[in-house]
Amino acid sequence: MSDAPASPFDGDGDFFALVNDQGQHSLWPAFAAVPDGWTVAHGPCERAAALDWITAHWTDLNPVR
Repeated sequence: MSDAPASPFDGDGDFFALVNDQGQHSLWPAFAAVPDGWTVAHGPCERAAALDWITAHWTDLNPVR
């Protein structure tokens, strides 16, 4: 049985905090290509630091209208 995480979002390594034009944020593994419509807002950094940044900066979960 493998010790690898079930998802690349759960593992160790570097992560980005992404943001889209609606102001929504996403945790994203640094090894993966950034999806169209998203830009890097923070990182690369450890997973916990990226999540902390998202928590501090994404205070309104409603998309920009």
